[in-house]
Amino acid sequence: MELNIAVIGCGMIGREHIERIQNRIRGAQVVAVCDVFEEGAKKGAEIAGGNVKVYTDFHKAINDPDVNAVVVTTPGAFHKEPVIAAIEAGKPVFSEKPLANTAADCKAVVDAEMASGKHLVQVGFMRRYDRGYKQVKELIDSGKFGAPMVIKCTHRADGVAPDYTTAMAVTDTAIHEIDVLPWLIGDEWDEVQCIMPKTSSKAHEGLKDPQIMIMKTKGGIVNVLEVNVNCGFGYDINCEVVCENGVINLPCPSFPTVRYANNVSTKIEDNWILRFIDSYDVEIQDWVDHAVKGETGGSSAWDGYVASITADALVKSQTSGKAEKVVTGGTPDFYKK
Repeated sequence: MELNIAVIGCGMIGREHIERIQNRIRGAQVVAVCDVFEEGAKKGAEIAGGNVKVYTDFHKAINDPDVNAVVVTTPGAFHKEPVIAAIEAGKPVFSEKPLANTAADCKAVVDAEMASGKHLVQVGFMRRYDRGYKQVKELIDSGKFGAPMVIKCTHRADGVAPDYTTAMAVTDTAIHEIDVLPWLIGDEWDEVQCIMPKTSSKAHEGLKDPQIMIMKTKGGIVNVLEVNVNCGFGYDINCEVVCENGVINLPCPSFPTVRYANNVSTKIEDNWILRFIDSYDVEIQDWVDHAVKGETGGSSAWDGYVASITADALVKSQTSGKAEKVVTGGTPDFYKK
């Protein structure tokens, strides 16, 4: 079986996934593209090549008899309806993160998937597919280092657009740590808190940056995350796990260290695309490999829902300054592995 995919949403990430599927992914091809703007859909079709069908109505694209799988890459606010349409059509669907922009919309997807009785949804949190994070998880799972106790993370960016808001430090930036860290340590978030230090002079008016996010799990593990989106020196992602018997440190990917003009220096990535580009290929290939067998991998719809609830609690704490509880109601049996 080969996946014949409809890509819904032909913006930047949609076009990247079209190119990825057509040129680097085994067992899949794009047979239809859809965008509410016909010109955007045509650009997606040009990248796909061949006799790819062009749609502006996602219902028609998803229900095309030649389509047996769906990739949703619309803006987050428009994920819910095409994802649910794919579920109702019984077709596996890969949704870029976030699953939806609100917890209520995420819950609607979860309810639709459980009602279908089939696991069909995977959410695009690609850090689970990053080689470094996978190695850290393997080391933790080995038991050699003992139980994790403290995690220290940084999520730094050179700068952000003028429309980047204080809340987006959670919903667009920290959301990756919100998803990947519980997966790393096999635990669930219990309460979260956001503390605002002195604001950087480089932050645009109205933006509070940096932010310190303290997230505690039900098992008592504490994560301290620095989000700093105006650091001015590059894209700097770090993760250190302090365990009972040792420390596991995930540094930035290595570049050559050079000695020149009385300095020893190592380059830092410029942006997130370069840092995680390989994980996108691995992620989409894994989704395809699972989907052809009628399975799902990676982050589930429930994971997407929990990430949204956790983000809501952190955004609330941005204003309250207090620790806020993460209340999910417990993982349904449907999503227990």
